[in-house]
This record gives sequence, C-alpha cells and structure tokens, in this order.
Amino acid sequence: MKRTIFDDEHEMFRDAARTFVSRELTKDFEEWERRGIVDKTVFEKAGAAGMLGAAVPEQFGGGGIRDFRFNAILLEEVCRAGVMNAGLGISNHADVVIPYFVKYGTAEQQQRWLPGLASGELVGAIAMTEPNTGSDLAAISSTAVRDGQSYVLNGSKVFISNGINADLVIVVCRTGSDGPAQRNLSLLVVEADRPGFSRGRNLAKVGQHAADTAELFFDNVVLPVENVLGEQDRGFYQLMNMLPQERLSIAVMALAHARAAFDETLNYCKERHAFGQPIGSFQNSRFQLATMRTEIDVAQAFVDAQLTAHHADELTGEEAAQAKWWCTDLNNRVLQTCVQLHGAYGYMEECAVGRAWRDGRAMAIYGGTNEIMKDIIGKRMLGV
Repeated sequence: MKRTIFDDEHEMFRDAARTFVSRELTKDFEEWERRGIVDKTVFEKAGAAGMLGAAVPEQFGGGGIRDFRFNAILLEEVCRAGVMNAGLGISNHADVVIPYFVKYGTAEQQQRWLPGLASGELVGAIAMTEPNTGSDLAAISSTAVRDGQSYVLNGSKVFISNGINADLVIVVCRTGSDGPAQRNLSLLVVEADRPGFSRGRNLAKVGQHAADTAELFFDNVVLPVENVLGEQDRGFYQLMNMLPQERLSIAVMALAHARAAFDETLNYCKERHAFGQPIGSFQNSRFQLATMRTEIDVAQAFVDAQLTAHHADELTGEEAAQAKWWCTDLNNRVLQTCVQLHGAYGYMEECAVGRAWRDGRAMAIYGGTNEIMKDIIGKRMLGV
C-alpha cells in the first residue's frame, strides 16, 4: 500500500536513519542483549547523526523542525532492522523526554539542558511509575516539599526506561495537598549527581533485554526551584498534554514491529517446505498471511492519518489511545501467528520472529495499559 505522508526530505532522513541503525545499532545489538543495557555512547552517536533533536530549536543544537514524522521514520527503521529494544532508549529520550523541555522549559532551562539532550551528551528519562502506582498518576506518593528556594524530594520509582543511563530524570511528584490529587503534582528535573539520588537494579525483564529499566530512589534530594519544569502543581495536566505523542510513538513502533515480523514470516513461508511443498502454499497459511497483511495495512492507514493530525496539532488523547491500544494488540496477534507459522524454529532464541514475539508483549503495558486506553476512549465517548 502506497503511503503519501512523507515528502523528499523525509525520505532523505529515512536513508540517514537506515544508515545510522545499520552502522551503530545492529553491530553491537547481541552484546547489549547479553549485558542488559545499551552502551551509553550510542546516544552521542545518535545525536551526531541528527537522530535526537529534530524539534529542538536550532540555537540549542537541534533541527528546529516540529514534525513528528521524522521521529516515526527512525522508529520504523529500528523495527525494520530487528533491533527495536536497542532503540527504545533513543525513542524514550527523543520522543518522550526532550519534548517536555521544548514545550515547558524556561529559557534558562532550555539553555542549560537542551544542547546536551540534543547532542546525546545528556541522556534523559521520565519517572512516573511507583511500586504501588502504575497507570493511576493521581495516586503518586513521591513528595517534594518546598523549603525556601529549594524542594526536598523523597520517594521511589520503578520500571523507569533509561533509568541506568540517565543524566537527567523528570520526576513526577506531589508538591501540595489541597484539593483534588491531580492538582498537586509537579515535574522536577533531577540531575544524576544530586546527593540523595540513587539507582537500584537494572530490572531483569522477560524481553527487551537491551533496554535498561531501573529502580530509582530519592532520599532528601535538594533541588532548586529553578528545576521545576513547567508550573508548580500543574504536572498532571502537563502529562496529559504530552501523553498523546508518547502513545502515538508506541503505536508507530508496534505497527512497524508487526510489519517487520510479517515480512520475515512471508519469506519463511516461501522457503520452508513441508510434505514436499512450501508451507505458504497450504490454504491455512495463505489465510493467515492474508489476514495479517490486510490488518497491518488497515492499521497503517489509521496511524498515518494520526501522524498527519498530530502534525496539524489536531491529535486528541482519545485518538492516540485508540492507536496505542489497537496497534499493540495487533502486534501481539501478528507475532503469535508468525511464531506459529515458524513452528519450532519460531521458539528459538536465534529466530528474529521469536525474539520479536518476546519483546513486543510489553507494548500493551507501558505508556498506559491497553485496558486504560479503552477506559479513556469510553469515557470520552460518554462524557464521563
């Protein structure tokens, strides 16, 4: 199916992204898988290749182009190369963290942090989830108490992407107690060298082994008021404003992940023989392949429409939730079928489709579980 949302400049960037992924991600991917973390130098290499700061103003070392389609292209190329979980840290840094500084950072904060974030010299993370709080952001219990011109931060976070590599962490914490809980959250930027900040384990996950996922602890961390990102006590609303792009990025990655697995499986069905003929020649295989191809193409049209809407500032939280839920659920269905068509080979660690099946499952969980996505959609429809 021909896609029409990209122009010549986008395709030039795709060539550059494909070269970067091939040169810097694929060659060390297996080593990062074994180590459970991407080498931190890859962020600087991504920055040097222009992969991180497309939306960062030019005076801070970015491209000065507010066009998320460039981000989507990098996501697609990472998945096409089969190194999705090596690219998750880059995606989290570029698609999720940097936009907070671009949108909510003061002139001083942008001068202080954006050049390093755009170049990859500084690695960013955002810390929302706590041991007892997942999708319910209003239940966050980490606190930052005002003390003159400083805040004293206490609490802990878990399942934080880039938590081990991060130099800057945007921490979602409670800064007040009056009124509804969601009115008392703020975003505070914590530099990794602050006394009282510590990292726990690089958590061992079922899949996505190269993507570091950490526990973070804050024990009387003193932060100047200048480290508040955006407005005090408006953090919940800032998060709600930024989450649609994060969820769109997950949808883009999930769909590209599914397409890469489908392409691999289609080739396998042409080459693998059983009972004297290619397994793709059996009716059941043809039906399965036809179903996957059609569902992927239909989802692509929906996601491309959302990328266009996002570029026009028209993407709603409800629509992003639809894309995140549908594409991650589709990815799980496609990978399940692809593994089955591969037979025993599909369950081998050396099989790209088997690894994709293992790695893709988490997409239906992070960024807000798919059950939460459905609840968002339902509430918006019913006005509750």
